[in-house]
Amino acid sequence: MADQLFLPMLVHVSIAALLYVLLTVMRAPKVWNIGANVDGSNPFAKLEPKVSANLTNQFEWPVLFYAVCIIVISRPELYQPIYLWFSWLFIFGRIIHSAIQIFTSNIRLRGAIFTINFIAVICMWFILGLNVFTK
Repeated sequence: MADQLFLPMLVHVSIAALLYVLLTVMRAPKVWNIGANVDGSNPFAKLEPKVSANLTNQFEWPVLFYAVCIIVISRPELYQPIYLWFSWLFIFGRIIHSAIQIFTSNIRLRGAIFTINFIAVICMWFILGLNVFTK
């Protein structure tokens, strides 16, 4: 059952890979002069820094998500279905967070969604701590 946590991790890896592809496409006009506007400018100039920042975000707080998932997968006796619920909450939050960061400038909404992601991972760690110290 604990190996079910692998799927949310795989989805997050896919999100990061997609962001790398998007960033490559958005940098193509500047780097390879492919897809540039007729005046030579980059049509993605406004979005590219947002995608880049979002990609960086995928390697910050999610590291703690991966750590708790790997621990639970490696210790299946600690697994509880609530881990999977919080994992998917985290993943859906990451998708929404990415969309908000890339396509809007709404920092307040982005912060609220990040808080959901934060709480999901903290809850996973709290449950893990309870499981480790009470078994």
